[in-house]
Formats: sequence, C-alpha cells, structure tokens
Amino acid sequence: MDGWAVERFGRCLPQIYDLALGRSMTTTRMMKEKHMRHTTAAVAALAAVSLALSGCGSSADNGEGSKGSGGGDQAGKPLKVGLAFDVGGRGDQSFNDSAARGADKAKTEFGGDIKDSTATPNENEQSRETRLLQLIDAGYTTIVAVGYAYADSVTKIAKKHPEVKIAIVDSTDAKAKSITNVVFAEQEGSYLAGVAAAKKSKANHIGFVGGVQSDLIKKFEAGYIAGAKSINPDIKISSKYLTQPPDFSGFSDPAKGKTAAEGMLSGGADVIYHAAGGSGSGVFTAVKAAGKMAIGVDSDQAKTAAPDVRDIIITSMVKNVDVGVYDFLKSVHDGNTKAGVQSFDLKGGGVSLATTNGKIDDIKADIDKAKQDIVEGKVKVPTSPAA
Repeated sequence: MDGWAVERFGRCLPQIYDLALGRSMTTTRMMKEKHMRHTTAAVAALAAVSLALSGCGSSADNGEGSKGSGGGDQAGKPLKVGLAFDVGGRGDQSFNDSAARGADKAKTEFGGDIKDSTATPNENEQSRETRLLQLIDAGYTTIVAVGYAYADSVTKIAKKHPEVKIAIVDSTDAKAKSITNVVFAEQEGSYLAGVAAAKKSKANHIGFVGGVQSDLIKKFEAGYIAGAKSINPDIKISSKYLTQPPDFSGFSDPAKGKTAAEGMLSGGADVIYHAAGGSGSGVFTAVKAAGKMAIGVDSDQAKTAAPDVRDIIITSMVKNVDVGVYDFLKSVHDGNTKAGVQSFDLKGGGVSLATTNGKIDDIKADIDKAKQDIVEGKVKVPTSPAA
C-alpha cells in the first residue's frame, strides 16, 4: 500500500470501524445470530471498507486524482526524470542545454534522479521510441522529450504507458491525457533579433542560418525577417538551411554552420542570426574570423559560447526552455500536471532578447517599442516566411 492509500485509509478508519463492527441496529441483530456471525461480519467488513473508501475518496479525487494528466500519485516524491535530448544533447550551448538547466533546477529543489539520453543524427523513428522505452523500463516515470522530432514516438509511448507523465518541447502534434506540450513564440523573440540586426548593420545586409528546414525553424526566420524589415524595408536578408528532415544533423554540424556563414559574409552580410543548435558554434567561428557580428539563440550565448567568440555576439534570442521544463517538473512534483499546450510567449517571458555585454544598449528604445507593440497586439508576427 503506497503513502496515498495509507493516508486515505487512515482518514476513513472511523467510518470503517463503525460499519465493520456493527454499531448500527442491523449489525447488532446480526451478531446475535451465532450461525451467521462470522460470515456476516466478514461481508459487512468488506462492504464497509469499500463504501467508506469510495465515500471518502470523492473529496480526495477532486483534490488530487482529477488533476490534469495523471493526478497526484507522484506528488511530493523525488523525481525520476528521463531527459531525452535532441541531436547535440547536453553541452550544445543552446537548446538542449537550456532544457537541461530546467531539469537540473528541479532536481536541486525536489530531489531525485535525472537520466540523460541523446538522439543521434539521422536516426529513425524506431530508435527514438526505443530510447524512451528504455528510460521507462529503467524506472524513469517522468519523461521530457526535447524537440519536435519526438512527436511520433511520444504519441506511441503515451498509448503504451498512460501512467507515465510526458512533456514534449516544441510540438503540439503529440496529444494524450498524459502529454504536456511545452511550446514557445519563437517568432516574437526573433522579431526583436531582427530589429537589433537591422539597427546594427552597416552594410544593409544581414543573414539567417537555420539548422533544419522545418516549420519550427521557419518561425525563427519569419520573425527575424519581419523585425528587420520593420526598421528597414529595403534591407537585404540572406537565409540558409543546413539540412532538411529526416536529416537532423543540421543541429549538430559546426562545419556546415561555418560554411553557410562564410558564404553570407563573403556576400556582404555583417550580422548573422542562427537557429541551428550546436551548429551555431561554426557560425560564430566564421563571424569572428571576419570581424563581424552574430546573434545567438535559445540560451544567452554571450555567456555559454566558447570564450574566444563571445565578444562578437551582440545579443541572443533567449528561448526559456528551462522555464518550461522546470514548470512541468514542478507540476509533477506537486501533483497537478496539465495535459495539452502550455505556451510561453513574449508577454509572459517565454522568449526575450539578451543584453549581456551591453552591445545593444544604444538601441534599447527601439527594442522596447517593438516588444510593446507585440505585447499590445499592434504587431502580429508571422510564423512562416513569405514565399
């Protein structure tokens, strides 16, 4: 019997005692009939326990068992988290590292254990599903799938293991009573990055490097273009994607990032924004060599990138994956997980623009105005680049 059941039994013990021992008139008469005594008492006891528990259980279920996507059966317990990273994993200085920070914070506060597992480039769907199953089989009853590529495997896992709490970052495609979809308004933060790029560019030419050509990364590109054109409608914007699905190596190939950035720089671009995960380090290397400017993504990369390139990072579009992951794990610990979409936008602090190194302090008024226009609904940021 787990702790919840013990607590429930204890609350209902007076009822059980009264009913099972026959304090009612009916039970008193029964006890006078010797031949029926033992049988009737046993039946009465079983019925009483059942009735008492179900009666007392109604209020407990409303307080715990009916909460969101799985009730309070893990409430207050140390966490057992399976952290399934996208390509690049912990140490990518960007997207995955942000998720890891949120999980690590939850572990520090609530206790427990985190098991990391990382996707490999070009792996098939079966490999992702197997990774999740291995985490569950090892006892990790809370899963955080970092990246939209896990959508299909998360859907399958939820059907096989409805008792497991699952969060998937960056996808609304996976749906089940046990799945929380943690998503962000990347286009809104990228709009601010575009404003910064256009204000800082001296060449009237900026660039965008996307890791994998997908609907998600197109949101970054669309916001960036819209923000830049809000400042200068005639600005030239070069865009390049490193790979296309099912090839996800574009998030973990610095050499490709470097080559893409070098092409833009040689063509005259002087500010490059990347949404390419671990491949962004190659973008920074190329920008550093050219003495130009770069904009980071997901994490504040003026703090997380290699020390020798931090000075060329004028800002980063910070996507607070750590906040989304932490909030989910806290809800598991507290016993109030909620299924469905949990969205983190500019207004709620889900995305923002970093100001480390003070390199965009001189254009703060422009950034603040753009942010205010979005928050107040005056500007609707597109989620897909114009054809």
